[in-house]
Amino acid sequence: MDCRKIIHVDMDAFFASVEQLDNPRLRGLPLIVGGDPAGRGVVAACSYAARSFGVHSAMPCAQARRLCPQAVFVRPRLDRYREVSGQVMAIFRACTVLVEPLSLDEAYLDVSANSLGERSATRVAEYVRARIFRETGLTASAGVSCNKFLAKIASGLKKPDGLSVIPPEAAAAFVASLPVRKFFGVGNATECKMQAQGIHTGADLLRFSVDELMRLFGKHGRFFHDIARGIDQRPVLAHRERKSLGTETTLASDILALEAVKVVLLDLAGELGADLRVRKICGRTLTLKMRYQDFTTITRSCTDQAGFADTDDLIAQLPRLVAATEAGRRRIRLLGLSVSNLLPKNALPRRAQQLLLPFPGQEQSLFLP
Repeated sequence: MDCRKIIHVDMDAFFASVEQLDNPRLRGLPLIVGGDPAGRGVVAACSYAARSFGVHSAMPCAQARRLCPQAVFVRPRLDRYREVSGQVMAIFRACTVLVEPLSLDEAYLDVSANSLGERSATRVAEYVRARIFRETGLTASAGVSCNKFLAKIASGLKKPDGLSVIPPEAAAAFVASLPVRKFFGVGNATECKMQAQGIHTGADLLRFSVDELMRLFGKHGRFFHDIARGIDQRPVLAHRERKSLGTETTLASDILALEAVKVVLLDLAGELGADLRVRKICGRTLTLKMRYQDFTTITRSCTDQAGFADTDDLIAQLPRLVAATEAGRRRIRLLGLSVSNLLPKNALPRRAQQLLLPFPGQEQSLFLP
């Protein structure tokens, strides 16, 4: 069993709580942070009062309004959320140098050694939660255990404004009773596959050898084998390397015409290209994301060792990627672009001049001005 002291801190309904902090008239109300419920917006976050009606993040705002007609909708203010997140992360880093942010509102802390000189991870978690409330007016929930998996599970046990501890000696019994859908890396498809094998809880996983689990679930099989025994060797990484950079948009209405696809993708390419220039990075793989009217989502990617460093690089490959989709034949509700396999821009040789490729059946590229 691991002997590290890990805390997972998760801010409670973060975006919604910041809005209620800044506007006290919103406190206690079913509040939804997201897009226009009369359009194609999605829920970015919601208060616990809204959650009681079945509203959750990533849900279409129109559906959220049907579930909770009395809900108050506000648009996201990402700059404000980043500002408050910076305050929270500073509190974490005042306790330990080993802080691994997962998003604006949650992070792992390894407090095996900490600047408070405190041997009890539970007391460090209590200190962190109290200081967050004192300095920001917001509440946070925390989980304490001997590894990242157990700490993250623990932080969700007593939300909101709760603290849960899973000591090493209780880990095996806790994991044995845990439904597999709570396991890291288990989505709907994996859960269905597990249930087909009679695996419903952590205890069920104990019946399978590591070889059997790897045969069933590939490289994740070893992880499932270890987690079922309360073992998670993943360290808290203070500097997480960015793996991709991208942007996407949910369209105000479904589009069919290739000319309309052109307009949206040119805009996304411009935004992504500008972001690459500012960060002085590039990526060797470009990915187009497309969601059709029936919510089927596909991706098409291409890799170029010369890298994608600016808007022109992106635009040059878009016709090839779009031609591999059903654009022009199926209505589209979402488009996105991202680059991965990132590296510093100056790490690549200068790209040769590229020709802009035309769409099949078109004499001129759709992406030429």
